[in-house]
Amino acid sequence: MRTTLDLPEELVNEAMEITKCKTKTELIKMALQNIIVKEKIKGLKNYYGKVSLEIDLDQVRER
Repeated sequence: MRTTLDLPEELVNEAMEITKCKTKTELIKMALQNIIVKEKIKGLKNYYGKVSLEIDLDQVRER
């Protein structure tokens, strides 16, 4: 998909330096993947304390 974006050049250059991305496309892909992962983790944190994980490690090891 082709998209035209108006991005602050300083921000793009700094991000490319930090991430060692060679192209702006690579940088944007990495940024989008990081956003997706971050939001999925946020969603998983909503389950904290709501899921019972009573696991018997000895029983699991015997399997």
